[in-house]
Amino acid sequence: MGNRLSKIATRTGDNGTTGLGDGSRTEKDSVRVHTLGEVDELNSFVGLLLCEDMPAELREELVSIQHDLFDLGGEICIPGYTLITDEHVARLDDLLEKYNADLPALKDFILPAGSRGASIAHVCRTVCRRAERSIVTLGKTETINEHPRQYVNRLSDLMFVLSRVLNRFAGGSDVLWQHERKRG
Repeated sequence: MGNRLSKIATRTGDNGTTGLGDGSRTEKDSVRVHTLGEVDELNSFVGLLLCEDMPAELREELVSIQHDLFDLGGEICIPGYTLITDEHVARLDDLLEKYNADLPALKDFILPAGSRGASIAHVCRTVCRRAERSIVTLGKTETINEHPRQYVNRLSDLMFVLSRVLNRFAGGSDVLWQHERKRG
């Protein structure tokens, strides 16, 4: 891949279109571009999560996830191209197993709250779910690889688990939903 970022303000998008990785142009409000935006937003929130205090090993794994998300965006940006594979999905499955192993079983719903890091992980989870919905929508009109959808599905689960891990890392625990709580 050559140096494609030598000029940021190209003005080629002034007409409401944008270039895809294969050189074709599409409307800026196309499902593909919306999907790219969702993945980019998710990657940005993972970057924000990385600003928080966390175990070094988890930090390295999140940086690796950021690289995967950049690749996932590349796959969405280049119609017919494949970058996300079974191995990427399997790696998330391994992380889910690893981080879920020491957590207590959930008997109640939890609120997206607790420490700042856990709360940002919950934001990552919800943005990830939105990206997943966008990938599903894109797949209804265009042929795409199944692995990006599977990857973000696993990643949203992982972000839920990591929110619980980060609450414990910060010295807290899950914030349980109190369904019988008095309101008002």
